[in-house]
Amino acid sequence: MSELIPVFIFFFAVIDPIGSVPVFIATTTGFDAKAKRHIAYKAIIAATGILLFFIVAGEYILSAMGIPLSAFEIAGGIVLFLFALTMIFGEGKASNELRMAKSKTETAIFPLAVPSIASPGAMLAAVMLTENDRYSLAEQATTTGVMLTVLVITLILLLTAAPIHRVIGNGGANIVSRVMGLILASLATASILEGIKTYFSL
Repeated sequence: MSELIPVFIFFFAVIDPIGSVPVFIATTTGFDAKAKRHIAYKAIIAATGILLFFIVAGEYILSAMGIPLSAFEIAGGIVLFLFALTMIFGEGKASNELRMAKSKTETAIFPLAVPSIASPGAMLAAVMLTENDRYSLAEQATTTGVMLTVLVITLILLLTAAPIHRVIGNGGANIVSRVMGLILASLATASILEGIKTYFSL
């Protein structure tokens, strides 16, 4: 159990269930309650599929392309940092994405499934925490179970986003979005620094 807690915390930070709530609220404003539920389920299914793909094949793809995990960590951190900047200084985490989403499926895939839930950091975590050389098959299966638990928590928060929105309002959602952007920026910076440290063996 003591080994699972850090894994859970790490996945909770990179998947960011709480931070996905304002994104869901912003991108589903024009849909009814039934459509919102469908969008939530589709987003979680898509994000789960993407993260499971990275667990199964991510390391092999990187190895085949000659890309070290540290380089992937740096690249993921940069993408995550740029995404965080749009949350902090832009019109809101999902303002531009909202204008691009025209259907339930499009909204569920972008920006909810990617990059809000299955973020670059989450993809990175899926690869790093299931390295074949460091973890046994049983440990990888346990890590996968922890990740799925966080995704279930994310789904529950998305399905209860409406009452949350009634409490915090649009202004509160905007504040949460910008605060989470700052947290994501910090997480991205840590990822970049760790990648540089690993790559140069500092």
